[in-house]
Amino acid sequence: MTINGSDKKAKDTTDLDGAASETAPAEAKTQNSEEKNETSPQADAEPKEADPKEADPKDADTGSGGRPRSVSFSLRSLTVGAVIVLQFAAIVTLGWLFVGARDQSHAKDVQSANEKHAEKIALDYAVNAATMDYKDLQAWKVKLVQGTSPELNHKLTEAGTSMEQVLVPLQWSSSARPLVAKVRSITGGVYVVDSFVSVNTKTVQAPDALQSTATYSTTIDSNNNWMITDVGGIGSALESK
Repeated sequence: MTINGSDKKAKDTTDLDGAASETAPAEAKTQNSEEKNETSPQADAEPKEADPKEADPKDADTGSGGRPRSVSFSLRSLTVGAVIVLQFAAIVTLGWLFVGARDQSHAKDVQSANEKHAEKIALDYAVNAATMDYKDLQAWKVKLVQGTSPELNHKLTEAGTSMEQVLVPLQWSSSARPLVAKVRSITGGVYVVDSFVSVNTKTVQAPDALQSTATYSTTIDSNNNWMITDVGGIGSALESK
């Protein structure tokens, strides 16, 4: 009987040890779970590092000393804008001056070309008017009215007919060489040009050629296809003879 009691007691002890060993892991798991639950809020409460991309724009606008940078940016923008405006104004001004100078230069070139054109017309006409041959006065009378306005054409035709009565008896023959022509005045596109030609003349009274200088005043209207509207000095070629 003593032996059986000892065996039962030993058996009970073995059962208690097994139960303790089975419940120990469960208690450890429960304790670990409670520790995690206690530490989790603390972990969540810890501040996260600030992401530069998520930084508050207000923080970026402030510098050291708490002054807002937006003011400095505005001043800088105004300064840059003013510089751009000044540069643009300078470019526009230079462009305007360049265009103005170019236009003035072009206008001078055009005016100079027009004056030369008027002088050439006047000098060519003077040479034709001073060149005549009593044997073919009809050719001279054609050149006398060439390039003239209808009104002047009529006047010169009558003048040529009158001069023919003098040239034929004198057996007049003359040749002319251009000397110079110069614009005297310009009024509203109307040019008055003085022309000078050297004339060599032979007549029945002077078989040897006589040299003289004839002067012509020619009015040319550039507004009317550069037509000659008035001529003076045609008789000057006859004055010294």
